[in-house]
Amino acid sequence: MNCPDCGSLAEVDTQLVTVTVPDRYLDVVPGETETVGLCPHCLSLHPLEATDVNGTTHEAFDRMSDVFPADPDAAIPMALLLGLLDSLALYRGEIADLLVDVERAGVDPLLVLDRLATDATVNATVDLKGRRRQLEQLL
Repeated sequence: MNCPDCGSLAEVDTQLVTVTVPDRYLDVVPGETETVGLCPHCLSLHPLEATDVNGTTHEAFDRMSDVFPADPDAAIPMALLLGLLDSLALYRGEIADLLVDVERAGVDPLLVLDRLATDATVNATVDLKGRRRQLEQLL
């Protein structure tokens, strides 16, 4: 499925990376779904229905930017964190918990945000540099 936000861009890959959300994160997923899609170009997160993924889910984080974690233990909470950044005030507690989980998996989430902000293949819908500063204050 192409990204509903930037899917009309023919020159970039906007095929969503589909992720089956582990039970422990279901309460932070927008919508009531167990599967989400993360756009490798604009980094937006979309709840997906079973019909959107045709019964197959794959965590192809290698389709994301080179700076995105490949290990699902870090990649899944990082993907959810990115999806919630546009609502930092609303999801402050959830984002703080996701930051901790990414760090526990051995990845520095603030460094990932820094690198995503400067990655030429990424055109995030959220101001990653601004959100990074706010996250630093949150921590």
